[in-house]
Amino acid sequence: MYSLNNHIRNNKLRAGFPGDLDAYVTHRLSSPYVLGMHMNATVLNKVTPVNLLQHTYWNLGRQGSGDVLGHTLQLFVSRYIVVDEERLPSSGRVAPVAGTPLDFRAPAPIGARIGQVTGGRPRARVRRGLRRVRRAMELWANQPAVHLYTANWLNNTEGKAGKVYGPHSSFCLETQGYPDAVNHHEFPSQTLRPGQVYNHDMLFKFSF
Repeated sequence: MYSLNNHIRNNKLRAGFPGDLDAYVTHRLSSPYVLGMHMNATVLNKVTPVNLLQHTYWNLGRQGSGDVLGHTLQLFVSRYIVVDEERLPSSGRVAPVAGTPLDFRAPAPIGARIGQVTGGRPRARVRRGLRRVRRAMELWANQPAVHLYTANWLNNTEGKAGKVYGPHSSFCLETQGYPDAVNHHEFPSQTLRPGQVYNHDMLFKFSF
């Protein structure tokens, strides 16, 4: 097993939060195809909202292989948080995904519904067929929500080996607590008190 540990102290004066925060992330490679991530945080002085996530960009094709619209996605979630025209959960409403473009309970290509979108514990599965080789990724997490981001705002961003990445060239699966929970009492609380510990676990499983 290989592990990598990182730590950051988030000073309230720098970020504008009520209290100072110690946050840690550990990456563990337990086998060639299993990657674990553990994030934990403690507040040092005052009550502070905490909702950490990871923003890794994924593409199951080879480097610079194009967009991810042909990737097949399955999300084991039955509800979604309704957002307004500014993509904020201002109403605090949670609605069923059934009958909406956000319903990925059955596997479907990401690109099949992306044009229709204007704005339990999550589990996701993504796969892509490449020249008769199927690559798949499963994500397990202990958070109540997951945000799917399809790199809409990437604009000719240069990566490794000079490869250029544009919109939809990758995707992110950001497991997290309910966003904006501090302003919605009906959402599960994301507030941390001194002495409490925030824990966020993710497990990525890859198959070929």
